[in-house]
Amino acid sequence: MSWLALDTATARLSVAAGTDGTDAIERHVDGPRQHASALLTLVDEVLAARRETLLDIEALIVADGPGSFTGLRVGAAVAKALHDACGLPVRVAPSLLGCAMLQREAGQVLVTSDALRGDVYAAVYQFDAAAVRCLAGPLVIPREEATSLAPAAAWLHAVPVDARRLLALRQLGGGLEELSDVAAWIPVYGRPAEAQARWEREHGRPLTHSSRLAG
Repeated sequence: MSWLALDTATARLSVAAGTDGTDAIERHVDGPRQHASALLTLVDEVLAARRETLLDIEALIVADGPGSFTGLRVGAAVAKALHDACGLPVRVAPSLLGCAMLQREAGQVLVTSDALRGDVYAAVYQFDAAAVRCLAGPLVIPREEATSLAPAAAWLHAVPVDARRLLALRQLGGGLEELSDVAAWIPVYGRPAEAQARWEREHGRPLTHSSRLAG
């Protein structure tokens, strides 16, 4: 049976369906503020291309950040709705890990993406033939400090997301985390939304909100 994968962590919205990354069909939309209107349409498109429906889907994989506050909220809302409506198990993986799959042959991979305000989201992953381990992060650091996390690692920056790589993580131990309580799950936003940061600067105090990632 096929699995469905969603990556809404960046300005590229990517959806894929398949049994793994090699046979999957992927569709994407580029540009901010399109996730809410386009996500379910892309789900319909990839399922139609495979001549499947949600009844044929065994499980759901979601990139759970860090990344766009709004994008991640949209992805989480749709994942929870599909879990409730269709009984789909949900597994999550960092979007950065999906990007790191591009260089898994290097063994150790440093992957970063833009976190705005001169910072990046960064993580270091160690791959072998059958498993992957996170050595550092995800965290928020100034871009110029990123290479200090793993000076000898292959460095990928701002790689466009591709939900097929989330499906490929099924083949690696440590690649996916199954959620035992989908309703309570919160994505790893990485840092507050820009609107929240602006409010806190203007009012001189934090809102009662957790970004789930120190930075």
